[in-house]
Amino acid sequence: MEQQVFQILEAINQNAHLNQKKLSEICGISVGKVNYLIHDLVSGHYIYSEKKGRNISYFLTQKGMELLERGIEEFHYKKVNIHQEPLTEIKQAVILAAGERSDFGKPAGLMPIEDTTLLKRNIDILQENGINQIVIVTGYQKETFQEMPELSQVQFVHNPKYKWTGSMASLALAHELISEDFLLIEDDILIEERAIKELLDHPQRDTVLIADESGSGDEAFVEIRNGYLFKISKDIHQFNHVDGEMIGVSKLSYEVFTKMVEEYRKSNKNPYLNYEYMLLDVARHYNIGYLKMHNLVWGEIDSLKHYETVTNKIYPILKRKEAEFRENQIKGYFIEALDLEEHDIQEIQPFGGMTNKNFKVLAGDKEYVLRIPGNGTEQMINRKEEKVNAAIASRLGIDTELIYFNEETGVKIAELIPNAETLNSKTAKRHDNMLLTTALLRKLHTSGVTMANEFNVFQKISEYEELMKQANGRPYPHYDEVRAQVMVLRNIYEGMNITLTPCHNDLVAENLVKSGPDKVYLIDWEYAGMNDPMWDVAAHLLECEFSPEDEELFLTLYLQTETIPLEIQQRVLMNKIFQDFLWSIWTIVKEAKGDDFGTYGMDRFNRARRNLNHDIMKEMAYEHKK
Repeated sequence: MEQQVFQILEAINQNAHLNQKKLSEICGISVGKVNYLIHDLVSGHYIYSEKKGRNISYFLTQKGMELLERGIEEFHYKKVNIHQEPLTEIKQAVILAAGERSDFGKPAGLMPIEDTTLLKRNIDILQENGINQIVIVTGYQKETFQEMPELSQVQFVHNPKYKWTGSMASLALAHELISEDFLLIEDDILIEERAIKELLDHPQRDTVLIADESGSGDEAFVEIRNGYLFKISKDIHQFNHVDGEMIGVSKLSYEVFTKMVEEYRKSNKNPYLNYEYMLLDVARHYNIGYLKMHNLVWGEIDSLKHYETVTNKIYPILKRKEAEFRENQIKGYFIEALDLEEHDIQEIQPFGGMTNKNFKVLAGDKEYVLRIPGNGTEQMINRKEEKVNAAIASRLGIDTELIYFNEETGVKIAELIPNAETLNSKTAKRHDNMLLTTALLRKLHTSGVTMANEFNVFQKISEYEELMKQANGRPYPHYDEVRAQVMVLRNIYEGMNITLTPCHNDLVAENLVKSGPDKVYLIDWEYAGMNDPMWDVAAHLLECEFSPEDEELFLTLYLQTETIPLEIQQRVLMNKIFQDFLWSIWTIVKEAKGDDFGTYGMDRFNRARRNLNHDIMKEMAYEHKK
């Protein structure tokens, strides 16, 4: 990030009349990132802006000029000496939580922070950034961690000698559970979410996070030399100059971590050694990088005094800054997608969503919906296929116009539906809404278009089972028995010679949005693809919990006939079973990654079991055996 700050300062210094889009082109940084960095530089009094009409000019303050001068000198030096290793995706984390805090009577990470705990907040941030394999090293009151249901997917390792050892002993105990590069975080650290993201994105595989000196009285000072870690100490008298303060969050490569553990086990005679100094020993032979973040809001909780400071002063500031960061991130998407200026974006409001984060945005006097994909969806959804299928739905008039779709990130912008009324399981049962929904489904299913992919439930079951295994998810009781019955049903189903049509495949009531009395839209095409049209029908019946009478009415309206053929009844029931089984696995995967859906997954699984014993299924099984 430092390099990008200096690039922006240098570009502004050369030409004050550059807008954010031009700065993005010159510096090779996304418009969204430029927007955020400009905001940070203004807040830090490194630059100021002047507006003339619709144009904004940026100028360096004296503080900004001094930062640019230092940056040019340091960056020039780095270019000769720095060695950047390939960036790897971080999926693992170790949280050090063994230390005793007599002031609290509990581990520091379990201290409440507003409506959560410090540990839960940090785990949520890790999972939000795709880190789901988390190891917690416990010591003091280890049982308090294992009693928490939200930590059921976390791996624990215990340091029984926590009273007589330092943090390196705890870290070494995690070695057997670590197989690749990982993030290391101390359990008593409160930190901005953006710090974790920027550390993960930083190009050096071994990176310590440092900030400006806090003045807390317990600083771990850091000196950087030639672009790499050179010295760490709490004694300021040992330094020629101080470059920052180590925070307690680092990114370590598996190779460097292994060197640390080997060196510690081979020759260490000091059980109280902390991991920072072992890392410093390794840094004598291997380059350990750093990421310094200016104006970072963070705090450490290792005493009641620190805890009061964090809860009463630091956390409120952090919350405001994170909300501001999210707002600037959202503005960045719109600036990039719609070629707007920041002042054109007038209002941002959260807008629901079970898996994704949705926002209603008023920009340029028009209202839009922005979708930011949720945690773990990149493994379960093909965004390139979704982009094609969503565009098809827009062309058919089934969904609103698609304004922007980033197939790499899954970020999507669409027009807001005017006079929107989202259906629910109750309103979906009304006769007028059934007429609108069945007409829409017929339009989709008979459109004759071909979507980008086929939605094959049996392939999805295999994919989700592999994800369940990778995430260490726990199947429900009787899972193998139900799966075997589903596979028998598969043989019958695949012999029915069903014609595939374009389908939505996720027909919850909330994906149907009315606009006035005579128009309904179908939104969110993440799971769309060619499929049995009875899948969509079955999904709607299930999700809205239709009674048998409601189901009969819906099917007659959809089929435009008075009687429902037996084959249609069979296909609807089979698709109900397939869906309940599939989405129960989906729930196991999502909850293994940190989400909480209550009894949703188990309820669907149990309903699949009941429907497998339905009279129609028994009769089909009997005919199949004959």
